[in-house]
Amino acid sequence: MATDINYYVPEQSKLPLIMALGLGLIAAGAASWIGGGSAMVFLAGALVLAFTFYTWFSTVIRENMAGMNSEQLKRSYVWGMSWFIFSEVMFFAAFFGALFYVRFVSSSHLEASADLLWNGFEFAWPLMTTPDMAVAGEAAKFKGPEGIIDPWHLPLINTIILLTSSVTVHFAHTALKKDNRKGFNLWLAITVLLGIVFLFFQVEEYVEAYTELGLTLESGIFGTTFFMLTGFHGAHVTLGTFMLLIQLLRGLKGHFTHDDAFGFEASSWYWHFVDVVWVGLFIFVYVLGS
Repeated sequence: MATDINYYVPEQSKLPLIMALGLGLIAAGAASWIGGGSAMVFLAGALVLAFTFYTWFSTVIRENMAGMNSEQLKRSYVWGMSWFIFSEVMFFAAFFGALFYVRFVSSSHLEASADLLWNGFEFAWPLMTTPDMAVAGEAAKFKGPEGIIDPWHLPLINTIILLTSSVTVHFAHTALKKDNRKGFNLWLAITVLLGIVFLFFQVEEYVEAYTELGLTLESGIFGTTFFMLTGFHGAHVTLGTFMLLIQLLRGLKGHFTHDDAFGFEASSWYWHFVDVVWVGLFIFVYVLGS
């Protein structure tokens, strides 16, 4: 078993370099793809990144199962995950800040410059018509949205789904603490299923937005902030669901014990964070934005 006698020093590995290569390919490939090029470079980068994650995490799991991880190393995992979630908080704070700036700060500037925009302009949120759209009229390259998402339909359903998933993942944690492995696997499986259902409904919402409401990324500042916030959140739900699925597969193999389950606990922390962000989105983007 590992001890705390010596400070943990990771062994040499090429995986960080391979991951850097994958991230570089993803960035370059995404830029090319958005510019009308092929998606092959982006997909190649994604495959490299997936290979790196699989290899790296498999190594960490094997070391932990073999008792090679000291208490000091385990504490470093906790701090690492804590700082990662903090960085995610700051990430979403920037986008929420942009939303609040547009609604409550730039609005006064726009109204003060109404004569320069177009006569009779009055700021209202959501902004269905921007100055460039109004001036260009029917010839405008970008069109404003014809409507907005009803917060009391799919968004409300998804809110209930995510809040329920926070409860089920807590039940899974409680079951694990009591060494109830069957209960742990059951509640965790339900949580994963709820995450998948949430993503299904979000896809339905996006289809409705694009095909029926004209609400797109190109429909002015409201469309941009809406899809940036909800889209990035959807990406985080996808990641969180995948993380919990991995923990479920590990649970089915009997990897966790009541006092050694950091992989699951870290994933559950992330999931609770994702749920809290959604509550903020539901209130400030859907309810107060309608």
